[in-house]
Amino acid sequence: METVQFIHSIWAYLVLLVLVLATFNALIKFLGDKEFDAKDFRISLFALITMHIQLLIGIILYFTKDYFSVIEQVGGMGEVMKNSGLRKLIIEHPFAMIIAVALVTIGYSKHKKKLTSKPKFKLLAIFYTLALACVLYMIPWNLWF
Repeated sequence: METVQFIHSIWAYLVLLVLVLATFNALIKFLGDKEFDAKDFRISLFALITMHIQLLIGIILYFTKDYFSVIEQVGGMGEVMKNSGLRKLIIEHPFAMIIAVALVTIGYSKHKKKLTSKPKFKLLAIFYTLALACVLYMIPWNLWF
């Protein structure tokens, strides 16, 4: 279980780095009217892959940490929702990260259907920016530093 926690923590840095890179790449190239090339495709694909791997690691961690017994010990979901630390760890963080992964997946899937560069970068910029905002908001910063 500690190994999964360690992998989840270390991989989060890579996910954040790649997501920031992909987001700024899409924004800069959208605003600069640049052409979409293979490098842009690989950057957005790598962001998608790292996010999905992090999601899988997070799901494994969620169920190996046995948060269900924590919920039971504190007196049920009502008590979890009253405790901001537990609420963020057990409910808000996983839910927001699933939404972020969904946003990256939707943006990546939709951009492939566009034929020209401007709409491709526009879709990537919108969805990846929303995902990045969601990730940055829900990172447990107190555990990072």
